[in-house]
Amino acid sequence: MPIRPENRSRYPANWAAISLHIRTVRAAGRCECLGECGRGTHAGRCPNVNGDPAYGTGSKVVLTVAHLDHTPENCDPANLRAMCQGCHLHYDRDHHRQTAARSRRAAVEAAGQLTFEGGTQST
Repeated sequence: MPIRPENRSRYPANWAAISLHIRTVRAAGRCECLGECGRGTHAGRCPNVNGDPAYGTGSKVVLTVAHLDHTPENCDPANLRAMCQGCHLHYDRDHHRQTAARSRRAAVEAAGQLTFEGGTQST
């Protein structure tokens, strides 16, 4: 998954090499998800292989590296998992929701849209 520009500094300088090693050497080009993504679409290890058609959708599989604790600074191999884009997106869905909510809240606050009680105004 692409790294957002505002998060680039949180990754180590050698992130590209770390990611490549996890995807190609350890995972041998195959998704390492064992169901922790919560999709419920595979028993055991996900069958998706980088560059091949994804099971179920037929879209091209792109293997990514997920931080299991959602902390880019933590690049311990035990915290990293090669995941196809589908598993990675599902694994991160709650984290993405929380991040989006914080971003919306910050935008509302920056625009001065707070009530006197400290809550946001509904529109």
